[in-house]
Amino acid sequence: MRRLLIAIAAIVFLVPALGNAQEGHPLSGTWSGDWGTGPTGRTHVTVVMEWNGKTVTGMLNPGPDQAALSSVVLDPTTWTVRIEAETKNAQGQTVHVSADGKLQDIASYHRTLTGSWTQGTTRGDFKLTRN
Repeated sequence: MRRLLIAIAAIVFLVPALGNAQEGHPLSGTWSGDWGTGPTGRTHVTVVMEWNGKTVTGMLNPGPDQAALSSVVLDPTTWTVRIEAETKNAQGQTVHVSADGKLQDIASYHRTLTGSWTQGTTRGDFKLTRN
């Protein structure tokens, strides 16, 4: 009886821990944050990424003005990431967006991605946190 209780306790405590340990690809999930050229006038950004088994796909700012990510490249040796997309500006013109960043707090569910953001001819910095 005692062994049965120990086995049940082990299952109750270990199964949830194993489930949390298997989060999948380090970029998968919804990331939110902002980008801008300085500390004020920041632009809110949401990026949704998913690993499909071969590549990371996703979208920038899901909703009516969403843009598909055209490229996501992760270098796991340095934990650097490059994200690219084509979006539209207020005049409806296509604008290229690229973000080069570094993953931080890799072991945390709420890891961050920070670096440089270029939207058209405007260059700034960004910080995204996985929700």
